[in-house]
Amino acid sequence: MENTLIEKQLKAAADLNRIKLLACMKNGEVCVCDFVDVLGISQPAVSQHLRKLKEAGIITERKVGTWKHYRLVEEQTPLMKGILEQIQPLTGCNCETDCCHVGGNSNE
Repeated sequence: MENTLIEKQLKAAADLNRIKLLACMKNGEVCVCDFVDVLGISQPAVSQHLRKLKEAGIITERKVGTWKHYRLVEEQTPLMKGILEQIQPLTGCNCETDCCHVGGNSNE
């Protein structure tokens, strides 16, 4: 593993808000709208935290309508496997609103 990747991953995992994001994603894919509620910070601030995790190769995203959904990358480095094993999953990170459903109905 390259030293630059190690540095990026350690920096990405060394923030309490990003640890909470990772804890949410341990249960599966999460919509960005749910992270705002969990962290209690603005959507742009959440996006910055997610960007750092993505740049470090820890998470991936997919677009659903106008919303992005994030999940952990399946193949983690040994360093991140060890870190993720120490993070307890956080519940309550599931989309409970229509914000991430395309158009809010099942016809789209």
